[in-house]
Amino acid sequence: MPAQIRFSDVDQFGHVNNSVYFSLYDLAKTTYFQDVLGMSEWGDVVVVVANINANFLMPVFFSDGIEIETATIQLGNKSFTLLQRAVVKGTGEVKCECRTTLVMYDLLSKEPTPIPEHYKNAICRFEGKTLEELAKK
Repeated sequence: MPAQIRFSDVDQFGHVNNSVYFSLYDLAKTTYFQDVLGMSEWGDVVVVVANINANFLMPVFFSDGIEIETATIQLGNKSFTLLQRAVVKGTGEVKCECRTTLVMYDLLSKEPTPIPEHYKNAICRFEGKTLEELAKK
């Protein structure tokens, strides 16, 4: 997904503030879910962030053309892990890498719930991997 860097995203040092990456990653998650699962609204079962970690490898400057890559790298029973990367268009240079563990959550019972099989199948098709490949950590 192409990332739009706004003037307000740049801090006093001339590079994109670290907190901005998480907004870009959130937007890319939404696009990923729409592309993979064909949905924009969840209903009674949603995903919640259980863990998020970012490695800031190099600064992004206002003039950098950035894309956000998103892929599922681990798929469990109730949770899955996304790998997202901020990459320079054209060169593929990775500026930041983020891993997010998301948990399926039932809003009615207020409990984690298994990932529906049709979600798992859609993710596997999109990623071009089997469930066994994505189940490995």
